[in-house]
Amino acid sequence: MARARGGGQNAPVPNYIALAVPFFFTFIGMEILVARRRRVDVYRFGDSVVDIGSGIFQQIGLVFFKFALFATYTFFWERFRLVDLSPKSPWTWVLGFLLVDFFYYWWHRLSHEVNFLWAAHVVHHSSEDYNLAVALRQSVLTPWTIQPFHLPLAVAGVPPLVLLACESFNTLYQFWIHTQLVGKLGPLERVVNTPSLHRVHHAINPRYLDKNYGGTFMIWDRLFGTYEPETEPPVYGLVKPLQNFNPWWAQFHYWADLWKRAARTPRLADKARVFLKGPPYAPPGMEPFPPTPQVHPATFRKYEPEIPAAIKRYVFVHLVLVIAGATALMFFENDIALPGLAAGGALVYLSLLGWGGFFEGRRWAVPLELARLALIAVAAAAFTRSLPVAIAAALGAMAMAAWLLRTRPRPAMLAA
Repeated sequence: MARARGGGQNAPVPNYIALAVPFFFTFIGMEILVARRRRVDVYRFGDSVVDIGSGIFQQIGLVFFKFALFATYTFFWERFRLVDLSPKSPWTWVLGFLLVDFFYYWWHRLSHEVNFLWAAHVVHHSSEDYNLAVALRQSVLTPWTIQPFHLPLAVAGVPPLVLLACESFNTLYQFWIHTQLVGKLGPLERVVNTPSLHRVHHAINPRYLDKNYGGTFMIWDRLFGTYEPETEPPVYGLVKPLQNFNPWWAQFHYWADLWKRAARTPRLADKARVFLKGPPYAPPGMEPFPPTPQVHPATFRKYEPEIPAAIKRYVFVHLVLVIAGATALMFFENDIALPGLAAGGALVYLSLLGWGGFFEGRRWAVPLELARLALIAVAAAAFTRSLPVAIAAALGAMAMAAWLLRTRPRPAMLAA
């Protein structure tokens, strides 16, 4: 439980996403088993690490700044609401959920049409796979970009805790639609979002681009002309592929691209247009983007660098440990002092950076990982002040370091 600290809201605030973490991984495991029984490949190790790492990236960030977002919403609700809606009334919840989904549609649509919004949302679309783990591939910045779209709900009188719950449930609903293993669902697809309709949204087939923005409901897409059924096999990813398995680069690569575009044009107005126009915009001095090519799963080649099996095993073990640690930070954020939260968050982010370095074959990856293992031992000793814990942490770090040094890639495989 987190505790709301803004606007006099002192009631415990459930962290629905943290509560759902065990269910996320249970269903991911079930999807893997079903896919194997059907002899369908829907998961790749490096891509899945970026999926899960991106979700961890966002949730650890929220540990530190979600109270600012909640307090801002509460400020607007307390001072500018036009009506009083009781959280005890079921109609408040119905209205809240409909409004959350309606403004989600417009945030989602504009996040595909405005570059500085797309720079955050692009993280979610960067996977060339489509599975339940892709639902976890989220940007650390999207909670900020969607915040202005929530403020009209505050003016409409939707109570802060109702907003928080409705937004969480809208997000949780969208988890199950990230799968290739569920086909079309008939008339249901005229009303609510389904795996088939969301596959269209994630596809880079020209006819599918910028379609099906709805979160839970599809009525907004049908109303505003962005509805598209699944009629041809989808190909997933980005029109300009990410081609990288580094969770950090997945988070920020498009910002780097926008800065490069802006640097190529001398006029300040054109530099601003780079961030305010859509992804196809090429400023003066830059070649126009080519038309989106036709694609088909049979001929599309995914980014698939060779990752040594030993590195996969090492990263998998540490991924499980980081998931456990990140989930603990989410659950007990109110009980951990800020220095402890900061240390835990920094170690999680270092883990994600190191794994990306392994997958890219960077020379700095092994020294960084050794430093992270040493910092874990130091942090355990400093924050527990227990000699047995300090000894155990030091021995564990040394064992992991020895394992890493035995399994690291050969120098010839490493990039400069």
